[in-house]
Amino acid sequence: MKIYADEQSGNCYKVKLLCGLLSIEHQWIHVDILAGDTAAQDFLTKNPNGKIPLLTLDDGRHLWESNAIINYLAHGSALLPSDPFLLAKVQQWQFFEQYSHEPYIAVARFIAKYLGLPEAKKVEYEAKQAGGHKALAVMESQLANTPFLVGDSITTADISLYGYTHVAHEGGFDLTGYPALQAWLLRIEALTNYVAMG
Repeated sequence: MKIYADEQSGNCYKVKLLCGLLSIEHQWIHVDILAGDTAAQDFLTKNPNGKIPLLTLDDGRHLWESNAIINYLAHGSALLPSDPFLLAKVQQWQFFEQYSHEPYIAVARFIAKYLGLPEAKKVEYEAKQAGGHKALAVMESQLANTPFLVGDSITTADISLYGYTHVAHEGGFDLTGYPALQAWLLRIEALTNYVAMG
């Protein structure tokens, strides 16, 4: 299978980390979003939404959206619960990641890391800080009670939120006020087959 992605993207890194933890063999194909690779017609035929990551299976089928990809790849493993309620809890955190976390932390990081924090974007960058800290506080509250987001063991919920949380400082977010979250980051980094962001 092929994964079209950028190693510096948190959404893409989720897939890389999942593949590492489960020892899934794949071909990684670098995509340069700033150069317009995702707007090329060949790419759009695979993903009309024009975003990465993109998974292409050996039978030619395509799957996009990072959380959908990691849940698909984790199916049948310990990283994705089979119990309906626990599975819903995983998805609950993944929806939280996409709607309450990523729009603030990932966007602030993109403005700073990819765009170089231009003057024209400083107001937007500053506006992302409060929402990002609100999301981090929600995670801190949960992780003060459980080692991982859905209990005692890692799931794809943790992988989804680890992607951008572990590089949140690149978007201006100081994590020193979140001790439970910091301990969670270390637990993930200590896992067998852990793969660091490229």
